[in-house]
Amino acid sequence: MKASLRRCAALLVALAASLAGAAELRVAPGGSIGAAIAQARPGDTVLVERGRYEEHLVIDKPLTLQGVGRPTVSGGGSGDTIRVRASGVTIAGLIVADSGADLGAQNAGIAIRAGADRATVRDCDLSYNLFGLYIEGVKDVQVIGNLITGKRDLASAQRGNGIQLYDTSGARIEDNRISFTRDGIYVDISHHAVFRGNRIHDVRYGTHYMNSHHNLWEGNEVYRNRTGLALMETRDQQVRNNRVWGNSDAGIMLRTIQDSVVEGNVVTGNQRGFFIYDAEYNTLRGNLVADNEVGAHVWAGSIHNDVDGNDFVRNRQQVRYVAARDEAWGGKSGNYWSNYVGWDRDGDGRGDTPYEANDVVDRLVWRLPLVKLLLNSAAVQTLRLVAQQFPLLRAPSIVDAKPRMRPQHERWQDLRGSIQP
Repeated sequence: MKASLRRCAALLVALAASLAGAAELRVAPGGSIGAAIAQARPGDTVLVERGRYEEHLVIDKPLTLQGVGRPTVSGGGSGDTIRVRASGVTIAGLIVADSGADLGAQNAGIAIRAGADRATVRDCDLSYNLFGLYIEGVKDVQVIGNLITGKRDLASAQRGNGIQLYDTSGARIEDNRISFTRDGIYVDISHHAVFRGNRIHDVRYGTHYMNSHHNLWEGNEVYRNRTGLALMETRDQQVRNNRVWGNSDAGIMLRTIQDSVVEGNVVTGNQRGFFIYDAEYNTLRGNLVADNEVGAHVWAGSIHNDVDGNDFVRNRQQVRYVAARDEAWGGKSGNYWSNYVGWDRDGDGRGDTPYEANDVVDRLVWRLPLVKLLLNSAAVQTLRLVAQQFPLLRAPSIVDAKPRMRPQHERWQDLRGSIQP
C-alpha cells in the first residue's frame, strides 16, 4: 500500500513539474510551424499568428497547436496537411486546407493515425481537403465545433468523407457542420461513440455507418442529401431527437440492425421517411414521419420490432410493406395514421377497427401512381371500406390494432425541416 502511494505521489510530482515547465512558442508569418513543433517539448503550446503557411505538419509529441486570428495551414494540394501520431494532441482555431486528392492514400486535412489517442480537433475550418479528418486506430478522440467542406469541383464519388472513423472507440463528434463531401460522417468498426449536434447537408449519405455498436446519435440535423442517416449492420444504437428532412432517397435507413432505440426523430419531406430492411428487435417510438412520399418502406424480414407511439402524417403513401405475412405495430399506445378512416365509439382515443397499411388502394397506387391524385376522394375511401369486407382482396400488411385518433405532435407542421441560421 505504501509503495503504491509513493508511486502515485511520484507521478503527481512529475505531472506538476511537466505543467510548470510547459512553454509557449509563437510562430509569425514567414516563420515555420514545423520548426516550432520540432523545438517544442511535450506539453508545450505552439501559437500560430494570423497568416498563410504552406507546410505539411507532423505532430509526434503531445502538444497544443493553437491558431491566433485563424491562420491558414495549406498542404498545397498534396498529401496530408497535418498528420498526428502522438497521444494527447490538441489542434484548435486553424484553417486547414488543400490536402492532396489521392483516394488510395486517403489524403486528409488532418489525419489522426494509430497511437494518437485523446486527440482533440476544435473550432477549425477544414476546407478543400479530400477527407476533412481521417481518424484510424485511436481511442477517445474529440472533434468539436468544426466547419468541414470538401473538394466541390470533384464528382461525389471522387471526394473523401467529411469525417471518417475506422477502428476507434469512445469518440465524441459534436457540433460540426459538414457539406460537399462524399459522405458526411463515415463510421466503420467504431464503438461507444457520441454523435451530437452535427449539421450535415449536400452530401451522398449524411452518415454512412457500418459494423459499429453501442453508439449515440442525438440532436443532429441532416438534410438535402441522398440519404440522411444510413445505419447498417449494427446493434445497440440510440438514435433520438434528430431532424432529417429533404433527402432525395431515405431519411433514416435501418438496415440489418438489432436491439436499437429510434425515438423522437422528425423525419419529413424525404422520398422515404424510414427505409427498414432486415431489422429486428428494435424500438421505434415517438417519431414524427410527415410529408414524405413513402412514410416507411419495410421489407426483407423486418419483424419483432416495437413500433408504437409514432405519428404518420400526410405521407403520400404511409407504408410500403413487402412480406408474406402481417406484422403488428402499435401494441401499447398505437400509432397515429392521418389517413385512418375508422371511428372511436367509446371515446378512449383509440380506433375501434385496425389500421391496415397494405390495402387494395395502396397496391393500386403502386401500380398506377396517378391514383395518388384521388386519394382523398370519396370514391377511394369507399373502395378502402369495401375491401375490408372482402378478405380475398387483402395483402399482407402492417396492422395497427387500435390506432390513435390524434397525433402526439399536435403542432407537427411547425416541426418540419427548414434551414436555421
